[in-house]
Amino acid sequence: MKKIPGTFIVFIVLMGFMACKNTKQSLQTSEDSKEITPKTIMTARPLVIIYKTKNDYYEKVPVTLSADKESIVSYPDIMDVFYQGELAYPTHLLNGYLLDNRGINEKSVFTKYTYEEYSRLEKTPSPETLLGMIEDDDPFVEMYRIDCVRDTAYINKIISEGFVGKSQKLK
Repeated sequence: MKKIPGTFIVFIVLMGFMACKNTKQSLQTSEDSKEITPKTIMTARPLVIIYKTKNDYYEKVPVTLSADKESIVSYPDIMDVFYQGELAYPTHLLNGYLLDNRGINEKSVFTKYTYEEYSRLEKTPSPETLLGMIEDDDPFVEMYRIDCVRDTAYINKIISEGFVGKSQKLK
């Protein structure tokens, strides 16, 4: 049996500790007094995008176009159409809004592929193929980025309050 150096074990334990640590403050030493004081750490939240579309694209796979709409700049692999182990259909919200579970933005469009069809393809289609499968190059009626956690009850409250101060209108 091979012996593992002690420093390696300490390194692994420290890395595990740092990866699992979830604090809002860290300690900072003041240069003048050498006093240790708390310092707030900003943590990034995942983007929360909600939207409405002109037509029903609920089951359709989105891709993202370039600004000139001439090429595809982002598209999912056939294994990337899942969210938390299920097909990444958007989540229904109040007033016909949908919560994105795939990673769209205001330059996204929907293909003719359903999530089901796309997930069963043998290989990911090329950008050129996907470009020919676009249903509508301007599908969104409204789109908002909301600064909150992915809590549908809270997001529905924001919708019912008219998005006041808690969102950025993208479209």
